[in-house]
Amino acid sequence: MQKIVVEGGVPLHGEVRISGAKNAVLPILCAALLADGPVVIRNVPQLHDVRTTLKVLSELGAGIRADGDLIEIDPRSVHSQVAPYELVKTMRASVLVLGPLLAKHGAAEVSLPGGCAIGSRPVDQHIKGMQALGADVTVDHGFIKASAKRLRGARVVFDMVSVGATENVLMAAVLAEGTSVLENAAMEPEIVDLADCLKAMGARIEGAGTPRITVEGVDRLHGGEHAVVADRIETGTFLVAAAMTGGHVTATHARPDTLDAVLDKLRHAGADIAVDGDRITLDMRRRRPRSVDITTAPHPAFPTDMQAQFMALDCIADGAGVINETIFENRFMHVNELLRLGADIRVDGHTAVVRGVEKLSGAPVMATDLRASASLILAGLVAEGETTIDRIYHLDRGYENIEAKLSGLGARIRRIG
Repeated sequence: MQKIVVEGGVPLHGEVRISGAKNAVLPILCAALLADGPVVIRNVPQLHDVRTTLKVLSELGAGIRADGDLIEIDPRSVHSQVAPYELVKTMRASVLVLGPLLAKHGAAEVSLPGGCAIGSRPVDQHIKGMQALGADVTVDHGFIKASAKRLRGARVVFDMVSVGATENVLMAAVLAEGTSVLENAAMEPEIVDLADCLKAMGARIEGAGTPRITVEGVDRLHGGEHAVVADRIETGTFLVAAAMTGGHVTATHARPDTLDAVLDKLRHAGADIAVDGDRITLDMRRRRPRSVDITTAPHPAFPTDMQAQFMALDCIADGAGVINETIFENRFMHVNELLRLGADIRVDGHTAVVRGVEKLSGAPVMATDLRASASLILAGLVAEGETTIDRIYHLDRGYENIEAKLSGLGARIRRIG
């Protein structure tokens, strides 16, 4: 099994190009199922989850053509409405074929999803939304089975803010008859990017990025082109790496307007940050970061996907930081691994108190989920000696060539096995 070995102690310097967003590209790939013609998607990151999604679409019968960071999907050859367990079990986002298949073909059969073990993420809000649009939905033998002759516009009120459910119901609503209003909708930039892609295919959507999205259903969607938004979590991860190592790094092809909460916390940590168009430059001037307090919450608040990285920063910062995780109940699994490196962390329920130490010491550690993997690499960048990170397949689900990008900034990092 592959591992990553990091030798700490090198301040990062240089430029790093940010890839397309994992959390945006997966629903956009699924949205191509709604079209009557080929859909061209640009700025697609080379990720394991992308390859899995393309396998799911191919299994359904879609034509796939890949050329670098460009993917063309031809949905006209789709002949199946069944997304099998063998593919869906590895990736939660596979459930996002439910809405498009149901809206376009009148039926969908999708295995209950897998993904990172970071807590309960039920699909009840997805199901409730499809039922509100007039679908008959059952869960039987581990499959969500849905059918409808044609979906009808409706008011859908989500019981909780759910990015996946908002995406799934939004995709279903674009071909529903009449007007749909999605209340308590997620406001993440990835929702806006999905809506922009759907609009490029002929959908009529207003309010994406607010809690209330209005969709005027259309009879059909045509093919189209769309470029995936920059990955704000990858951007944040590299900026935290620069801050922890006392470095000077510029993230290019980024979207600073999607990162307000993260950039604010980095400034609190003592970083000098300059924004110029799609470039974000962080200069730590070899200073030790100051501890920061964070509380995760739905966008535009601090993203749960950056919690582990900031915990790593607090581990070596000056002072003590309090981290409150309000999104997932099982997202402190990286704590025990950071403790192996010499961190001082106390956990009480959904709250962690991190007291910064002068230095961490390299040790063998094990990744437990995608963002935990990143936090362990960040800790390894500042630890004395070598840190070996096992189970890095999580990492390849969401970061494109992270060791190559870090090497380009001067990090001593390599993949083995």
